[in-house]
Amino acid sequence: MAVTEAKDGYYYTEKHEWVKVEGDVALVGITDFAQNALGDIVFIDLPKVGKKINQKDSLGTIESVKAAEDLYAPVSGEVSETNASLSATPGNVNTAPFDSWMVKLKGIKPEELKGLLSASQYKEYVSKLD
Repeated sequence: MAVTEAKDGYYYTEKHEWVKVEGDVALVGITDFAQNALGDIVFIDLPKVGKKINQKDSLGTIESVKAAEDLYAPVSGEVSETNASLSATPGNVNTAPFDSWMVKLKGIKPEELKGLLSASQYKEYVSKLD
């Protein structure tokens, strides 16, 4: 299996989402491992701005040439923005998964971050999935 990139300063879920907190906003996307497993991403369906989301709720759907998978919320919050550029170019997630955030959540609960994985914990987790 290819080496999976996991950046420090991000939090990770066992369902292969990442979250990066910037002030009181959390950016959410999928990991390098997830985009690699999905293959060429062809469509991303994201929630409407203003939708309130609980941790582990579905945030939308990611479709690839291989499969369709749900995107889950690593933390609770309200959708404050979606990455509109991914509608036109969903494949950007394949080439730059950490630059291709999908949703911004506001009003997050910082205590929920404690249950997520660090970069080193996530790398160790995916190394066992081989």
